[in-house]
Amino acid sequence: MNACELTAYITAIANALACNLSDNELELLSAVLLQLGETLDTIVTQKRICNNSSAS
Repeated sequence: MNACELTAYITAIANALACNLSDNELELLSAVLLQLGETLDTIVTQKRICNNSSAS
């Protein structure tokens, strides 16, 4: 899957969710997904740092 296909799929999912959820539900889902993304970024960063430290 290339970058254009990925963004098209994500946009389609967002549009489907927006059509079927209330504003409150969308707001909560957005907050949850933002936290998920930040947490995943923290995990991968921590792994990268630990791997670089052990390789030294």
